[in-house]
Amino acid sequence: MASRQPESRIVGANGEGALVVIPTFNERENLPHIVGRLLTAQQGIHVLVVDDSSPDGTGEVADRLAADDAAARIHVMHRTVKDGLGKAYLAGFAWGLERDYAVIVEMDADGSHAPEQLFRLLEGINEGADLVIGSRYVPGGELVNWPKRRELLSKGANTYARLALGAKVKDITAGYRAFRREVLEKIGLDQVESAGYCFQIDLAWRSLQNGFTIREVPITFTEREIGESKMDGGVIAESFLNVARWGIRGRLDRLRGR
Repeated sequence: MASRQPESRIVGANGEGALVVIPTFNERENLPHIVGRLLTAQQGIHVLVVDDSSPDGTGEVADRLAADDAAARIHVMHRTVKDGLGKAYLAGFAWGLERDYAVIVEMDADGSHAPEQLFRLLEGINEGADLVIGSRYVPGGELVNWPKRRELLSKGANTYARLALGAKVKDITAGYRAFRREVLEKIGLDQVESAGYCFQIDLAWRSLQNGFTIREVPITFTEREIGESKMDGGVIAESFLNVARWGIRGRLDRLRGR
């Protein structure tokens, strides 16, 4: 599908028309900093914090941020279960689609995604892309303070996904991304069961399978300074098995002429 050339900007110069979904679990120290930076960088953006009943009080911090925001740009969703990053994002996507945001953005709460670089993703949308991924592995992308073991794991996972799926996305596991609402409406979110790394691969693969265009823009990914990573072995195993299954299914479909 060729990139569309929109007649006008989908997102305003200050982020108007876009919603940034930020899932949280035990991020009370990080959240005020990341939200503050985001609203400074993109003054018209709206933010939805999706908190999975954090025992450290992150949800209460989010409520205070929303109450103190006179422009009503900060919104909070409290979920009663902790069932994975993917489910938190799906809940946030549904909330945003119901409220007619033109673009919905994924962003981590831990500071690894620089809000000051969000404009690169939004520009990609305005220039015609359907899904824009903030990539660590295209020219200009950088990693800061990331342990070598994590870097090797990430690069290995991306290489494996590219080979298994036949996709040309260099950073298909990346979690800093912007979707046109039409993508999320069409790709079958009600069928997504993935979490973590696999969730990101799943949505990118569904986007490609439905004929949407993906563009990668360079970002600087910075290792969190506060708190601990939520990555675990179960998420990695899920990713490996699901990607293999999708790759086999895709090849079979091509052989059958679908």
